[in-house]
Amino acid sequence: MLQQGSKLYSIFHQKCPRCHQGDFYVYKNPFRWKNKLTIHDHCPHCKLKYMIEPSFFYGAMYVSYAVTVAMAVTFFIIGYWIGLDLLYNLIGIVVLLVLSNSFVMRISRLIYINMFVSYDKKYSNY
Repeated sequence: MLQQGSKLYSIFHQKCPRCHQGDFYVYKNPFRWKNKLTIHDHCPHCKLKYMIEPSFFYGAMYVSYAVTVAMAVTFFIIGYWIGLDLLYNLIGIVVLLVLSNSFVMRISRLIYINMFVSYDKKYSNY
């Protein structure tokens, strides 16, 4: 499932969606606040242009919304199941979403570009 060639490999290893070799982000640390979303213009390995069209990654906002809603609903259900009060459940959801903001924004961009670009084995051995 997380082997090279799957979309999950590209997403979780933050690699190019076409070759799975080149890094997608310039800085690997998602908590580098100043440059957390800085991506390479082209893949360092296969030269895929990441910004497919102007403002391409605006669509990643919808992916980010879906990911945060899924996280919040999951936290709420688990909190309700273990008997958390509604106020504590809400506080927990807010803390979870604030702490995971950088991670979600980066993963959302990777999920979005993987919707449009598929793995191509001929570029992985470039």
